[in-house]
Amino acid sequence: MPFFRRKATRRTLLAAVGTAAIASQWPSADASTTGSAGLDAPAKKEIAMRLVSSAENSSLDWEAQYKYIEDIGDGRGYTGGIIGFCSGTSDMLALVELYTERAPGNALAAYLPALRAVDGTASHKGLTPGFPAAWRKAAKTSAAFRKAQRDERDRGYFDPAVARAKKDGVGTLGQFVYYDAMVMHGPGTDTLAFGGIRARARKHAATPTDGGDETAYLGTFLDARVRAMKQEAAHSDVTRVETAQRVFLKQGNLDLDTPLKWKVYGDSYEIG
Repeated sequence: MPFFRRKATRRTLLAAVGTAAIASQWPSADASTTGSAGLDAPAKKEIAMRLVSSAENSSLDWEAQYKYIEDIGDGRGYTGGIIGFCSGTSDMLALVELYTERAPGNALAAYLPALRAVDGTASHKGLTPGFPAAWRKAAKTSAAFRKAQRDERDRGYFDPAVARAKKDGVGTLGQFVYYDAMVMHGPGTDTLAFGGIRARARKHAATPTDGGDETAYLGTFLDARVRAMKQEAAHSDVTRVETAQRVFLKQGNLDLDTPLKWKVYGDSYEIG
């Protein structure tokens, strides 16, 4: 399997300032951005998880990915779990810290000093060979670890993406477009991160909140994302945009309603 079929992970900005600091840039989930129909509705969120998993893991079974961990050779160390937490970009460290706060003495807690030491690097020092096996075992045996993965995914990526999308006035598809971009590129503000992609899109098209057309704006956002993806070898295959999200947009499926049919890396998927 080519390594780009797995997680092409977050930008190094995550390692520099941490996921908590970056997430604080984006709107928080509050009464003005949640509770209405959108990607945070349970059925739509399940669709989002399956769509992302098709691109990240070549499978619709996102819950099978709790145990996933490997080094995909992208310079971010180990990548693991349902959202591709990385040892080199702070979010894997944040996850293990959360898990340890909730379940002191767990098998991954012993690796916290090593995770702190390798944060911001591709190094496995102190993690090899035991950490991957401990990760897989925790994913299999610990409901607390699986819940920590879901909660850290939501705190760092899903909730900020959906909140920002709602404030920009885009519907369910647009909320997914933002979420998928934040998963791959990270929620930072540099030119190849989510914030930079959004800023570039807004230079060429107004958001619905600013009076623009939703379809036109989302098309421009996807253009900006493809441009960013092509600047990194690990992101150079842009089918998760062009033969998936762009297809839904051209169909006018702004509510991300089923049935959905798409392709990623040449593989076909369907949600009925």
